[in-house]
Amino acid sequence: MKLAVLTSGGDAPGMNAAIRAVVRTSIYHGIEIYGVRDGYKGLVENNMKRMYSFDVGQILDRGGTILGSARLPSFKKDEVVKKAIKNLEKRGIDGLIVIGGDGTFKGAMALEKFGFKTIGIPGTIDNDIEGTEYTVGFFSALDTSMEAIDKLRDTSFSHQRCTVVEVMGRHCGDLSIYSGIACGAEIVVTSETGFDEEKILEQVQKAKDMGKRHQVIVVAEHMTDVNKLAEKIQKNTGYDARATVLGYIQRGGSPSAFDRVLASKMGIWAVELLKEGKHNLATVSKGLHVNAMSLDEVLTKDVDKPNMYRYLEKLR
Repeated sequence: MKLAVLTSGGDAPGMNAAIRAVVRTSIYHGIEIYGVRDGYKGLVENNMKRMYSFDVGQILDRGGTILGSARLPSFKKDEVVKKAIKNLEKRGIDGLIVIGGDGTFKGAMALEKFGFKTIGIPGTIDNDIEGTEYTVGFFSALDTSMEAIDKLRDTSFSHQRCTVVEVMGRHCGDLSIYSGIACGAEIVVTSETGFDEEKILEQVQKAKDMGKRHQVIVVAEHMTDVNKLAEKIQKNTGYDARATVLGYIQRGGSPSAFDRVLASKMGIWAVELLKEGKHNLATVSKGLHVNAMSLDEVLTKDVDKPNMYRYLEKLR
């Protein structure tokens, strides 16, 4: 049996841990394993090589992905997908493990459409894969956000300032709400809460009138221009105000212990599913408990996640 593994879409801490688990579990079972360079682009360009245990030594603690990643919009076309399958079949590869987000999983489904076996591992800092409670990389990005916001709070307190922080997450508010709870933010703005500028200004003004020395507001990306919001807070309240966009620092860095363990368990599980002849599936988690769900279902099913907004209300 021969398998291949690729990473695609935005990189996330823990992807290397998943690659390591896939490679070493394959070797444990006597399976040849190939690494695909730069995601689906590497499949189409036939850019892949056989991997051995030493290829994944000392990568467990590294951020990013040793295989590289790239986006390939043309992979939506049937002829491009067929070319990728032809390259895999030339090498006698029986199945493919893909690590990434929803776009990566859609690529796997395109391969399945033409009969090629795939397993997906959710790897994205956004935690926006519906079928799993946590994705690989989420808690590492949360740690990075928490550390940055903690440092900003120190300055915010010193200068009697309202600090507005933009956190990544695309259209999912998990990274923002978890950051808000972990750092004691007074206000969190996400797609789930909606953006009500007048209400925010009222809340900030009320806190100022009560004698609160500083405030931190966490805003999910795409919700509003945080620089303009900071300007309005400074103009309409008694606070000095500044905005900070955390940006891509949240993607990099060494993965957390949680992500290393989760990625390792998912990598092992992915190989063993293909070994048993199962495919068209994704590994999913409930905490650190790993299971499997169909690729189609994992992109559409609402997973029972804890309502973190309820906790925030009680902690303000």
